Amino acid sequence: MAKKAKPAFDLNAFLATADGGRTVATYKKGGAVFAQAEPADAVFYIQKGKVKIAVTSDQGKEAIVAILGTGDFFGEGCLIGQPLRLAAATAMTDCTIMRMDKPTMVRVLHEEPMLADRFMAHLLTRNTRVEEDLVDQLFNSSEKRLARILLLLANFGKEGRAEPIATRISQETLAEMIGTTRPRVSFFMNKFRSLGFIEYNGNLEVHPSLLSVVLHD
Repeated sequence: MAKKAKPAFDLNAFLATADGGRTVATYKKGGAVFAQAEPADAVFYIQKGKVKIAVTSDQGKEAIVAILGTGDFFGEGCLIGQPLRLAAATAMTDCTIMRMDKPTMVRVLHEEPMLADRFMAHLLTRNTRVEEDLVDQLFNSSEKRLARILLLLANFGKEGRAEPIATRISQETLAEMIGTTRPRVSFFMNKFRSLGFIEYNGNLEVHPSLLSVVLHD
């Protein structure tokens, strides 16, 4: 008797449906997805919204290490045996997020090449971003770092154009992300606006011309 063929794996359905080790939850802006130092036992996938990944020192100083959006994974440290979260994850907007427990994620990565490819692409992109951030901090001025962060937040380059930044991001948050002070961020934001590189029109709009700040020596 012929074996019944296994149904084709539907990646989009898998990343949108709660079933067997997967749960989907909504978070209000400011809601904690997980806290620093809590047990690391799951991987998360952002279906909608933006999430801030931040580390807090023993002295209470916070450093933002990533801002992630729709289609991004996070919390993957559990897959390499990380027992506790090294950072906290907080919703920057209203979010819809899937939680995949570690055994489920490990099993599906082994069984389904489509998900494994998607996940590997995510890891490579994150690794490249970390390297770029390090170079940015070591060699670029705070003005260039701010311009680069604004372009990244606007998804510049993903579709060949910048998108409005719908998430309201304070100047204090931007200062934390680039390692400078809020007054310096305010100065450069006003400069970028006067030069026509950005606009405040309900949302913050970033124009491709801001790239000239990053490329200028």
